[in-house]
Amino acid sequence: MPPSPAPRRPSAARELLDLLASMRFAIALLSVICIASVIGTVLRQGEPMGNYINQFGPFWAEVFARLGLYTVYSAPWFLVILAFLVVSTSLCIARNTPKIVADLKSYKEGVREQSLQAHHHKAIGELPSNPEMALAEIGATLTALGWKARVQQREHGTMVAARRGAANKIGYIAAHSAIVLILVGGVLDGNAMVKLAMWLQGKQLYTGSGFVADIRPEHRLSSANPSYRGNVSVAENQRQGIAVLSLPDGVVLQDLPFDIALKKFSVEYYPTGMPKSFASDIVIHDGGTRREATVKVNEPVIHRGVAIFQSSFEDGGSLLRLKAVPLDRPGPAQAIEGRVGTRQPFGGQTLELDGLRVINVENLADGASASGADVRKVDLGERLGKHLGSGAKGDAAKALHNVGPSFSYKLRDAAGQAREYNNYMLPVTLDGHRLFLAGVRESPAENFRYLRLPADADGSLDGWLLLRHALADPALREAAARSYAVAATPAGQPRLTPQLQMTAQRALSLFSGAAAKPGDEARGGLPALSQFIERDVPEGERPRVSEVLLRILNGSLFELYQLARERARLPPAAPSADTQAFMTQAVLSLSDSLYYPAPMLLQLESFDQVQASVFQVARAPGQKLVYLGALLLIVGVFAMLYVKERRLWVWITPAGRPGAAQVRMALSSTRESPDNATLFAQLRAAILKEPA
Repeated sequence: MPPSPAPRRPSAARELLDLLASMRFAIALLSVICIASVIGTVLRQGEPMGNYINQFGPFWAEVFARLGLYTVYSAPWFLVILAFLVVSTSLCIARNTPKIVADLKSYKEGVREQSLQAHHHKAIGELPSNPEMALAEIGATLTALGWKARVQQREHGTMVAARRGAANKIGYIAAHSAIVLILVGGVLDGNAMVKLAMWLQGKQLYTGSGFVADIRPEHRLSSANPSYRGNVSVAENQRQGIAVLSLPDGVVLQDLPFDIALKKFSVEYYPTGMPKSFASDIVIHDGGTRREATVKVNEPVIHRGVAIFQSSFEDGGSLLRLKAVPLDRPGPAQAIEGRVGTRQPFGGQTLELDGLRVINVENLADGASASGADVRKVDLGERLGKHLGSGAKGDAAKALHNVGPSFSYKLRDAAGQAREYNNYMLPVTLDGHRLFLAGVRESPAENFRYLRLPADADGSLDGWLLLRHALADPALREAAARSYAVAATPAGQPRLTPQLQMTAQRALSLFSGAAAKPGDEARGGLPALSQFIERDVPEGERPRVSEVLLRILNGSLFELYQLARERARLPPAAPSADTQAFMTQAVLSLSDSLYYPAPMLLQLESFDQVQASVFQVARAPGQKLVYLGALLLIVGVFAMLYVKERRLWVWITPAGRPGAAQVRMALSSTRESPDNATLFAQLRAAILKEPA
């Protein structure tokens, strides 16, 4: 007898297909997606690169960036995994659906009667009816109990095959189809479709800054783009038809098939200063048609398949009237007028007016105190964190107050480098002192650092500016040192006057920065005094010299303030507690102001506010797929968990005595559970007429 041939090894394509369609492959993909989702949840997505460098360091920040961990859900590897999961699940559906459909059509009435004895739930009995009547009675009983049955007549008897809970198998198809629909819908509504549209239309990302109107056509997508989600900012009594789509490496503009005009923007606030509700009355201009609508939070307007959501609000081009005051020299203030969102030349730089915030509700409770701020290196997020920011912070009792308007701007040099500034219009009361706050930061990734300038008795900045300008005048510094020496010389010791004058003049020169040498790290202020003491005073003498030098500096600055007021034809400052508090804050702010990165300070004199509404516009073709998938997932999971497929077989044969029928029955289920025994007992009682 010839040997049987060896079984053929499946082809590589067949093995690959089996792997893709296997459950272990799908579970592995789901595990990776779950891990990636945890990373995307724990690690904040889409932050500026500087934030990640501060958090992880330059090396690991670069490694994580190359892995795409800062934009997990749009990373190429994540999309590839989703694609494999869609393919794997689709193959599972394609492979198992024909089997499930065939099983749904089959009642398995062809089973052998002897096999019923192998089931766990089985019974045998007699009915006092002939087999034909018994079949009719059993059929009626099963129908009444919700079973669907099929009868097969055989030579020696009749087989009744019944089933209930066929939806369990449908749940498998529904749940797996839901996964495919949700994944496909998510990809259709994600950045992948925008990038595909950019590639098909030959568009490029825009990575610069500026205004929407200045961006060139190669950065704008056609209005026929099938999927996008972006923001549209519209000022009151203005209209806009271009959305900004933000991508990880830049932005791209999206032309809308219509224009949105803002008639009126309304906002209500909580006592904390946080917005309570806001809505926009808009007009949609679509060709020659005009549609009026109101967009509220969570109540979007749908037009031509594009959903318009109320996202937020911002300044829409308020008119600002500013006063530019020189810091390093006396001189007239310069009046500036401009709208938020515009730019103009200013002192060899470009002034960009960025924003106006009319309401600033802050927590000024006792105990939420802050010490002096240093504009060079002090983070006001730490020192003024309980006073400033979006809402009150800390555990101290809240005392919420509206501290008035603030405005922000940038000064950009010829090289394109810019610093951002944020100044308050009115003095803010902190620790019992009325202070003007002038903030600055090098980049949006940083917090603002604030210069705290004391208000004078009239609530203005004029007193401090008078002292600041006097500090830059060598003649006034010399006169102030002389006045201090005369006033501080003990009675009967006139020989000490020249020495005191020389020390006072030295202290003022160091403090003003006039004595700074090339290579000195400190250019003036209190750091210059500290640098002088560390460099020129023996270590053992430093505490005593520091105390004496600071006392001489404070006295000399007070004399300088009096001389400045006299030159301005103002009455001398009375030696009161208010004057002392003003001088204490003035010394700190004068020291910090020497490191302020701009030669002029901008103050807000008045403004005409214009509101703007920010809408999120979304064309989401995958939304309906996701909704359908969610519905199918609910149905599928419910069907698989709570619907049990059960099959019942009843074998009817003539009994040993005339006019009777022998009935043998068995029950099977996809999952064994205690309620199967209860159900079988009920069926046996109903069919065999036995007590339950």
